[in-house]
Amino acid sequence: MTILKNFIVLEGLDGSGTTTQLRLLDGRLDRASTAHEATWEPTDGRIGSLIREVLRGEAQADPWSVALLFAADRCEHLRRAETGIVARARGGQIVVSDRYVFSSLAYQSINCGFERVFSLNRDFPLPQLLLFLDTPVAECQRRLHGREIREIYDDSPFQEKVRASYLECIAKFRDSGMHTVIVDGNRPVEEIHEDIWKEIEGLPKLSM
Repeated sequence: MTILKNFIVLEGLDGSGTTTQLRLLDGRLDRASTAHEATWEPTDGRIGSLIREVLRGEAQADPWSVALLFAADRCEHLRRAETGIVARARGGQIVVSDRYVFSSLAYQSINCGFERVFSLNRDFPLPQLLLFLDTPVAECQRRLHGREIREIYDDSPFQEKVRASYLECIAKFRDSGMHTVIVDGNRPVEEIHEDIWKEIEGLPKLSM
């Protein structure tokens, strides 16, 4: 798997804080007048919308079908002409995504097996920087408790498996050339943001 320069990914358990950190980064990159795009998976496209229905329990799908849907959504996310991740990053924009390949490997491999899920994603590029927000399952569950909509993967026992799966996945990419940082997500939001910003500032990329 190749490394895509200017591409940054936030990963973590449900409730870990990735969406909050994406919002903060989006605002800070705006204030720094840095050309960028904040994005997420599943996307808001047709395939991503179907995935969200499955995650909310509004539609049923076999676990392998879900893995296939995620890969298809990701393919479109990456390769859309002009607006896809690859086009934007190669054009000089910084692209920050809330979730990417590693979510599939962490979540879908629990029911489908790592190698099988990896085979769907092996041709997609790795980000220049992967930030894993390692937030305790108990804290994630506390945050999720206040949400009106819960998803099929949100329960505590499954999330414990997901955390272990994430850490195994990260270890597998240790020698890939991708810069990986495990961030303590059990801290004040602004403190986490500052640590993430320091990592981004240190990357060999566009000046900010």
